[in-house]
Amino acid sequence: MVRLNVTEVAREGKVNRFHMWMLFWCCVIITFDSFDLIVYSSIIPSIIGEWGISTVEVGAIGSYGFFGMMIGAILFGMVADKFGRKNVLLFCVGLFSVFAFLLSFATGPVMFGIFRFISGVGIGGVLPNVLALLSDYSPKHKANLMVAIMMSCFSIGGIIAGFVGMYFIPNLGWHSVYWVAIIPALFLPIMAKYFVDSPESLLKKGKLEELRKVVIQSNPTLSITSNTEFFNEERKESNLPAVALFKNKLAVGTVMIWIAFFMCLLMINGINTWLPNLMFSAGYELGSSLSFVIVFNLGAIFGTLIFGGLIDRFGLKQVLVPAFILSAVFLTLLGFKNSMWILYLLVFAAGACTMGAQNISYSFVSQYYPAHIRATGVGFASAVARIGGIIGPTFGGILVYLNISFQMNFIAFAIPGIFAGLAFLLIPFKNGAGNMKSQNMKKEVVEELV
Repeated sequence: MVRLNVTEVAREGKVNRFHMWMLFWCCVIITFDSFDLIVYSSIIPSIIGEWGISTVEVGAIGSYGFFGMMIGAILFGMVADKFGRKNVLLFCVGLFSVFAFLLSFATGPVMFGIFRFISGVGIGGVLPNVLALLSDYSPKHKANLMVAIMMSCFSIGGIIAGFVGMYFIPNLGWHSVYWVAIIPALFLPIMAKYFVDSPESLLKKGKLEELRKVVIQSNPTLSITSNTEFFNEERKESNLPAVALFKNKLAVGTVMIWIAFFMCLLMINGINTWLPNLMFSAGYELGSSLSFVIVFNLGAIFGTLIFGGLIDRFGLKQVLVPAFILSAVFLTLLGFKNSMWILYLLVFAAGACTMGAQNISYSFVSQYYPAHIRATGVGFASAVARIGGIIGPTFGGILVYLNISFQMNFIAFAIPGIFAGLAFLLIPFKNGAGNMKSQNMKKEVVEELV
């Protein structure tokens, strides 16, 4: 009888159509996930004028979505690890898509804030599950690249948000930017065909026929028959997945990851929310101010893909630590008025070293934790990050309200980048834990018994 380790066998094959379709729909989801959050920055001048609200209130409304994401990340990360990823992911996509679309019908800040919060809950549940899904099935030697490609779609969503804001708002009004949010919900029946539960979940539920089919799709080179037996060598030490995040020498790494993610999202969400308004206040036209968001996210795509390859070659600390330190430098330099081309270059570099580095750090987290707590680990890291995300827009609103100098606004957002770099520096990699270099990730997965 041939026994196959279900935690590893699905990841031993080569990239094929199965992986590419899964990656494609994950990219679609992440693109709209990001669009629904970032497009808010483009409507800030419009809703201030229409509803007569203060910048502090605008920042608070921006934070409602991130508060919902924090709840969604914790809740749906644990639920997915316990009951399966597929249905949870599809539910979250429908939730954020429908309620983001409903934002177009908001008649005031209260209704807008409620819909944004509920949409945020769905968005929060998406990321832990798409990351865990790709980590479950991506071939090991391509896992970081596939996650990097998917995470770069956060920036694609930001770029689309910038263009939509530039062209929809002057012609159709600010409500129109949320019409496109319904698109993911329309594609849910198709997505359902390309998403599957993790191999561990299928084995636990006794869905052996489906498990055999999925394993063959992910690794066609295997010879699997009705006599093939699957096993899972990983054992849970607690019925609460969150407890396992602090066992087996993971505690210090978990805390450092949380600190780093908190600082990252405070910086990134604050900048994404307030960059157009800061530039507008500095004398730039609204259209050119929104173009900075596009350039920022183009830089993030570049950073995500480049850092993903560099981490595979040199390691996490050697890449992410200097990247976040440089993010503080570039954000500080943005506070000094320069020519437009220099400003665009600085915004591009800041996007690469902030959002780009943060995107690829999710790939690290999805591989830092074992499979049975993977979505929980990503979910909690994402949730703690959302606390920073909640504070970021409100923090930016307070800075604008205090009427401090243009330079001090950017210095205030630069400081968290230094703390994020130091936190990544302190993550321990004992016994190879957290090592993202693919050549060190090989394990024995097939055991033959006669």
